[in-house]
Amino acid sequence: MKLIRFDLNDGDAHPRIGVLHDGSIVELRGISTLDALLRSHDPLAAVRGSIAEPGAARHALDGVRLLPPLTAPEKIWCIGVNYQDRNAEYRDHSELPKYPSLFVRNVGSFVGHREALIRPRVSEQLDYEGELVLVIGKAGRHIPRERAFEHIAGMTLANEGSVRDWLKHGKFNVTQGKNFDASGSIGPWIVTADECDPRAEHTIVTRVNGETRQQETTARMMFPFDMLIHYLSTFATLQPGDLILTGTPTGTGWNMTPPRFLKPGDVVEVESPALGTLRNHVADEA
Repeated sequence: MKLIRFDLNDGDAHPRIGVLHDGSIVELRGISTLDALLRSHDPLAAVRGSIAEPGAARHALDGVRLLPPLTAPEKIWCIGVNYQDRNAEYRDHSELPKYPSLFVRNVGSFVGHREALIRPRVSEQLDYEGELVLVIGKAGRHIPRERAFEHIAGMTLANEGSVRDWLKHGKFNVTQGKNFDASGSIGPWIVTADECDPRAEHTIVTRVNGETRQQETTARMMFPFDMLIHYLSTFATLQPGDLILTGTPTGTGWNMTPPRFLKPGDVVEVESPALGTLRNHVADEA
């Protein structure tokens, strides 16, 4: 199933939730948010019940504005340097990492599908980072790797946009450059795990203005999905709705010669066959 958070293009800005079914969105009644749906006893049964309701409202996909799927995830974990060639991009001659690199983002740093990514006034170094995202559906602490996939509700896509010169403002962290308002995107929907098996190999592609910049497969991750869930749950309880952005492949703009940062009018697409395409354009901060 593809779970969607949206509002209508007719001026009604009230957020709604729905599921893509037979080419249109079936609005889910009696469920306030996708966050609440993930916390329910049996989310898929609740969705099926809503689809079967007589008179359920339907909306054309091109008649709505898609919002970031989740309203208030408790945690947005972001993994850095997770594909096999990424460590070499840093040119610091370091050994491969033994543990995942980790930082966090806030909800306001993301927009939805087809919304503008904002290049901030204080920098011209907005960059793209296409990523696969795990959506947690079952709470857990100290989760063994062999049980990790039981905790995944589904997957989505992200452009984990970065303001490169602000990544180096602090001595030890990258938080500033990762949390500019509307610098990244997430969506277009959550694909449930029964439709996009997280155990399977997934491909991710990032294009800028139609040019392929990143292309990779999860088979080349240094820290695969089950290891990430095990590692993160060692020190923090994973909760339904938590997001894990699992790392970006090589090919970001900062590593090109010369660097090729995003500029107003650019269109960035992040695509994976099982998940669809997340598309955004770039605009300057007003």
